[in-house]
Amino acid sequence: MDDASEAPGAVLLSLPFADLWRVENSPARRVPSHGVDVFGERYAIDFVGVDRRHRSATVSDWRTVLATEPPERFVSFGRPILAPADGTVVAVHDGEADHEARRSQAALLPYALGQAARLRAGVTAIAGNHVVLQLRESGSASESESRSGAGVFAALVHLRQGSLRVAPGDEVTVGQPLAACGNSGNSTQPHLHLQLMDSADLAVARGIPLAFRRFREWTHPDAPPTLRDAAIPAENTVVAPAPEH
Repeated sequence: MDDASEAPGAVLLSLPFADLWRVENSPARRVPSHGVDVFGERYAIDFVGVDRRHRSATVSDWRTVLATEPPERFVSFGRPILAPADGTVVAVHDGEADHEARRSQAALLPYALGQAARLRAGVTAIAGNHVVLQLRESGSASESESRSGAGVFAALVHLRQGSLRVAPGDEVTVGQPLAACGNSGNSTQPHLHLQLMDSADLAVARGIPLAFRRFREWTHPDAPPTLRDAAIPAENTVVAPAPEH
């Protein structure tokens, strides 16, 4: 397992949201972060929206234990997703339905059995609704830039159907709303999947390391946050953008 806590040449981004989000599949824990090295996701990171008590959903009932759940009951669903850097929109995809969420083992097992079929179906089945940006500047990523004459690209995926606010060719600035968090594509509950790549084509892209500027990180809802800068959030911590001053 690679130690990704200090990724050399990582491209610095801003967190692509406000509010509180829990970190999952962090490249600070392992690389490849999602256990596979396909679709440019070697250094990808997932964020699940949570409330002040660090809960991803405020409702738990029989469906939570035995069945699927509507995505609307999850904190992430519909939250604004923001541009993590200045750049140009080079690709968008919309039209994929936000499917039911799954927390129960009874619902997760049949979904897991369909993973191979989704991989064979390609990018749309995995990413769902998504936006790809070509970054205008890439922070301290001279090493990453040298690997890609075309530049550095950011993919934000699993977006809510019908929520995309940008189109190819649009220039965006950091913090600009792009879409809303959804549950489209290969997703068991509403969350944001973010990755950097050396190509706009997820089918052939290779992953590029990332890190984030100035954010607060909590290990427990009752503990004070740690201020971090130019860092990769740790697995299962909760993060939020930090004020500039």
